[in-house]
Amino acid sequence: MNRRDFFVSSLAATIAASLAGSRALAAAAPVASDIKAVTGGGADVVLGKSAVEELRRSLRGALLLPGEPGYDDARRVLNASIDKHPALVVQPSGTADVRTAVSFARQHGLLLAVKCGGHSFGGKSTCDGGLQIDLSRFRGVRVDPRSRIAYVAGGSLLGELDHEAMALGMVTTAGTVSHTGVGGLTLGGGFGRLARRFGLALDNVLGVDIVTADGKLLHASAEENPDLFWGVRGGGGNFGVVTAFEFQVHPMARQVIGGDLTFPISRARELLNFYAEYAATAPDDLYVDAGMAAPPGGRDGFFEIGICYSGPPGDAERELAPLRKLGTPLSDTIGPMDYVALQRSSDVRDVRNIGTYLKSGFLDDFPAALPAAVVDGFRADPARFTAIFFQQSGGAIGRVAKDATAFPHRSSRFNMLSAARWDVARDGTPHIAYGREYWARLEKYTNGYYTNEVANEPQRQVDENYQGNIERLTALKNKYDPTNLFRLNANVKPTV
Repeated sequence: MNRRDFFVSSLAATIAASLAGSRALAAAAPVASDIKAVTGGGADVVLGKSAVEELRRSLRGALLLPGEPGYDDARRVLNASIDKHPALVVQPSGTADVRTAVSFARQHGLLLAVKCGGHSFGGKSTCDGGLQIDLSRFRGVRVDPRSRIAYVAGGSLLGELDHEAMALGMVTTAGTVSHTGVGGLTLGGGFGRLARRFGLALDNVLGVDIVTADGKLLHASAEENPDLFWGVRGGGGNFGVVTAFEFQVHPMARQVIGGDLTFPISRARELLNFYAEYAATAPDDLYVDAGMAAPPGGRDGFFEIGICYSGPPGDAERELAPLRKLGTPLSDTIGPMDYVALQRSSDVRDVRNIGTYLKSGFLDDFPAALPAAVVDGFRADPARFTAIFFQQSGGAIGRVAKDATAFPHRSSRFNMLSAARWDVARDGTPHIAYGREYWARLEKYTNGYYTNEVANEPQRQVDENYQGNIERLTALKNKYDPTNLFRLNANVKPTV
């Protein structure tokens, strides 16, 4: 489906404004008074005026307080129904500032949030009353074509990685929306149009620089701090703030076959059955997604199949032939296209204030009963954008042992997502209720969920979702973050 409708927010339009506003702070106003804040445990705390002024002086980047220029842009996240107000926001210009911010949060016991692209639908990258580290001023990508390594600053967006790598005929797996943050996507997994061919984004990580809860800067790789290297690849933000990534990049032709076929929603059950069969036999260099959506306002819904074929051009016609036998579509955009353009095609350009309720679950197979459950429970609403979407996995993703990284969901063949979206000026309660009711019909077919897309689950469910890796993750949490400073994530709770 058109993911500009599926992933709607004001983020893409505000990134530039955020940067401009922050850099316009030629001389920040003096701190006027003590600041009320909250600890990680939820207790009230007062930050003395002098301590906050000292923090501001120690930073090369910006410290933003409520009411100051740039603060509102920094605190906002993709899901406009999340409206939180940190007590203070640090916008680091480099690793030194990250270390300073983490140390300040630890010393004062503050609730701490870390924002890269702001795509956490549960709002984990912002907070009420705590300290938010906004990495939007900490970006940059350099690609070495000889070593085939991309060096990526911690606040970078996926589009920057795609742009720099593809300019040299190189790629790595980098999601499907170019304004997503590299850090959040990679640490939780990192699906994308090339994951079946090259593995998840985290499978392509060669090393990271990370600021841990004690304020130290560590390097983690297969040779150095290998336990931490294992944990960050799937353990999300539980262990610190990654300030630099090293990615393996791979040669690939810039031109791929991409685009979508759109059909009437009345064919959804038939097309879901086709999709399950077609995707099951697809080669690694063919990525296929599918879904259906009903826009608000009573407009007709649609079913869409999207592809990215990056294999040998001479094989494209054979691999895509089954799609051409589906009958005349409402629209057909499949054809040769620039890979970077395809990666940007899902970007959000709608600046309305839209709230989203999202659920996600992995499918190890595509049960025969699933298409009927998907179609029968789907309800359009004039005041809501309603969607369900299937993202293909398998291929190279599944050829990695489930305990080789902290990410355990290697048996997944699909990621199923349902979304309800509404104007935040209106009551979202009925739309959230629908989302929960619909997912209750579908959850029994799933085996765990993608932590990058689901938040605020009960702790028991979070632990179970790490499957056999939870004990090892808990031991790492005890070692690197025993006070649970980094808790706004798919949290691994320390036991010490």
